[in-house]
Amino acid sequence: MSLLRSFLTVRAVREGRAQPAATVRHAHLSAEPLVFIPLRLAGEAAAPLAAMVGTGRADARLLGVANPRSRDQRFTFMAELAEIIVPYIQKYAAQVEISDTKSAYERCLDAPQILVPNPGGLAFIRLIGRSTRFRATEGPHAVAPQVPLLGRWLTFLHERSEFAGSAMLLAMTDLLAEHWVTGLSGPENVNLAGQLAWIDPPDGMTGQDAALIAEDPLRSPPAGPDTDPGFDRHVLKPLIDAPSPARLHEALRGQLEPTWELMWRAVDLLRAVPDADSAEGRWERDRTALARQNTWIAEGGLPPGRWDSAVAAARRLAGLEGAQQSYEASKAFDDPLVMAEHRAEGAAFTGRVITVDADRKIIPPGKKRLVARPLVTIGTSDPVRFAPGKKLLSPARPKQGTVLVSVDADIVTLQINSGMTKDATLPSPGEVVCYTELDPAGGRRPALPDVTETPWTHGGPPPEYVPTDEDAQEAWS
Repeated sequence: MSLLRSFLTVRAVREGRAQPAATVRHAHLSAEPLVFIPLRLAGEAAAPLAAMVGTGRADARLLGVANPRSRDQRFTFMAELAEIIVPYIQKYAAQVEISDTKSAYERCLDAPQILVPNPGGLAFIRLIGRSTRFRATEGPHAVAPQVPLLGRWLTFLHERSEFAGSAMLLAMTDLLAEHWVTGLSGPENVNLAGQLAWIDPPDGMTGQDAALIAEDPLRSPPAGPDTDPGFDRHVLKPLIDAPSPARLHEALRGQLEPTWELMWRAVDLLRAVPDADSAEGRWERDRTALARQNTWIAEGGLPPGRWDSAVAAARRLAGLEGAQQSYEASKAFDDPLVMAEHRAEGAAFTGRVITVDADRKIIPPGKKRLVARPLVTIGTSDPVRFAPGKKLLSPARPKQGTVLVSVDADIVTLQINSGMTKDATLPSPGEVVCYTELDPAGGRRPALPDVTETPWTHGGPPPEYVPTDEDAQEAWS
């Protein structure tokens, strides 16, 4: 936990209410998100028990499995789930435009957004995707045609969710924790009911008192995918052992409806927070990824294998690292409260401009001609932990390249190297400025070989991938 978040935690406990950790919402929020609350059978890796799903508060649809140990019933459940989720995704995937950029590319006009209560829901979606995308639609143990398509889309959405800033599949507790700091511990903060009790406690109650009530499983059942052991033992087991579909249906509804209301309450709280400037750009990348995936499926591309090749894994890792770096920097550039967190950690500083030598010219090393290199002197009370020569950027002038010349006590001298256009003027004396080592561009990615040139140290070029029956073997029993 960062220094600022530790301070906000203490303040939340003292004031009895969660404290904002952001001034803007850094995730795009769809006008029509699909809320998906899954439940699974205790002790089973990917055996679905029930789900509540829908695109509106009054649009809840409850799906259930009378006997989760029955393979036929499990895949009937998956077929029903596919009838809801696949058309929702395809509705967006089918609407494509061509970008008006220099290098034109396809992107969808909009994209789906699936919201689950917590990280456990994300992990369960990954398991559902892996367990269904290879299933055969003909022959023994055939499943409905929509089932493997559901698996492919859920796998795509989960893989995309691992890229920082992607918003097509989100865990609500993660999203809330990014924007508010509660008085809860890390493990407690994945309890949606307790988290919302701190963020928006009832009148006359503190977050702590409200959370104690909200965390009672009899009042607010767990938000899944695992159910409360008491419910499993005293309610669920008797209804499965002595089948009573109507009673089981109502029992499952009682477990899911409280979380359903909490999810839409959280959506309302997030809608009240204004969008960050960079959120739309990240959503545009989601829309582009959706268009590529839809084309791949339409052209008969194979579902992803269980394991990446060495080059594919390296490319994915580089992409994940670049996305994380870009997201952290973009949040700080959009949000002074997030930037304050980086200032406290020494990754940025703020100060007031003292002087500006706008007419300064030098001959750079290895060059022969004079070039403009203005100097800016700044007074700051922040600790400056950068070494001379460090490249810095300012949120107010993100395209202006700057390098640190010197630090003398509380006086910082910067040299402006690029971006001195009419639209990017120099800082002026008396102006409060902020500079940081963060770069929204995400930095340079390493050069990686083509798959056909995979070095022998990593197994050499991989064979052409062909799905097999083994790919479909997952822990379903």
